[in-house]
Amino acid sequence: MSNLPTDLKYAPSHEWVRDNGDGTVTLGITEFAQEQLGDVVFVELPEVGRSVDAGEEFSVVESVKAASDIYAAVGGEVIEVNEQLEDSPELINESPFENGWICKLKLADAAELDKLLDAGAYAERMADEH
Repeated sequence: MSNLPTDLKYAPSHEWVRDNGDGTVTLGITEFAQEQLGDVVFVELPEVGRSVDAGEEFSVVESVKAASDIYAAVGGEVIEVNEQLEDSPELINESPFENGWICKLKLADAAELDKLLDAGAYAERMADEH
């Protein structure tokens, strides 16, 4: 886990959350997750306006190897999706923490952010799994 951004929070299911500081968050999948998937060929984006609960499946990422459900690390309302992924799903492989984000949520409960792992704890968990 060489280049885990330390400003993000992480879920054990390999999603990341960026607190945008205004009651919204950006969600995506980690570099580890995209490596496990292989070359991403399609991303099923959630619908804007949809409400999701923490732990709920909200997106599907399909690769040449498999389709994988993506789970909301926190709950909230989808306010924006990364439409670039419709034409360029490979952004998840090329830039999982920047250009490959999946959606933005308006947080239902900011306290849920405190339940997520920081970069150090996520890296430790990854080391334990491998």
